[in-house]
Amino acid sequence: MATSVQVAPTAATVPRREAPVATKKKIPPIVSLLAGGVAGGVEAASTYPFEFAKTRLQLRQDVGSKAAAITNPITMIRHVVATEGVAKLYTGCSTLIVGTMFKASVRFLSFDAIRNSLSNEKGQLSKANGVLAGMVAGCVESAVAVTPTERIKTALIDDAKSGQPRFRGVAHGVGILMKEQGVGTFYRGLVSTTMKQASTSAVRMGSYNALRELCKSNNLPTNSLVTFGIGSVAGVVTVYATQPFDTIKTRVQSAEGSSMGEALQSVLRESGVRGLWKGSTMRLGRLVFSGGIVFTVYEWAAAAMTSSNISAFQ
Repeated sequence: MATSVQVAPTAATVPRREAPVATKKKIPPIVSLLAGGVAGGVEAASTYPFEFAKTRLQLRQDVGSKAAAITNPITMIRHVVATEGVAKLYTGCSTLIVGTMFKASVRFLSFDAIRNSLSNEKGQLSKANGVLAGMVAGCVESAVAVTPTERIKTALIDDAKSGQPRFRGVAHGVGILMKEQGVGTFYRGLVSTTMKQASTSAVRMGSYNALRELCKSNNLPTNSLVTFGIGSVAGVVTVYATQPFDTIKTRVQSAEGSSMGEALQSVLRESGVRGLWKGSTMRLGRLVFSGGIVFTVYEWAAAAMTSSNISAFQ
């Protein structure tokens, strides 16, 4: 009778268990929408005086006026406070807050949707795909939210700098603009705004994503302090890379309005090539803080809204 010989299992005979693959974590669309809105509102309310001063500097000033000689944004804020009061610094603020909440919701919803489709099985997004996702999100954001709200905000600030403003408030200003120029006036500057928004979003979201992945690869903690820091750095990069688009957009969307060609010619005629970066210091001050604020608040809000405590950019 044959006897069976039992062979001890070896590494070669034991089936190898495959290591589990980390699954991609996705942000639910409703969370992207709501958390983006909260982050946008907090950021806009916190940094509006910077935006006001930047816009005032970029607009044409009355020849011979004291404001026409001002080139420093801090000096502009002091001048406005001294001559028109602190409240004037918040002209158009409600429009920007509502508009920023709306556009931040659209931006994060679009970015997360594209990010979910382009990231790998571990949820990681390459640098190129991060820029692409940001660019597409910026185009959507511009068409849906940014152009009309920026047109209203810029027209209100431009009108307020005159000695006898025509607009008594947001609703009144919107009514006059619609009556005199039609609904299409709210999409004046769509091309320049989309160029600015697409480039801004591509640089801002792309650089944030790249810095985020760099921190993770070097095992740095992704806490609120680190998030604020890399968001601020992304803001610095964004300002100097996209300021000319912002300057041209502001001129196009002034109360009088102009074409992109006319706006570019007027900037070059008045200030030369350096004029394309007018207001960059104040925009830098705003985006350094807003970059840190918006990403930090977004992550907090997203974590609070999801039971699994999903991070915004894991």
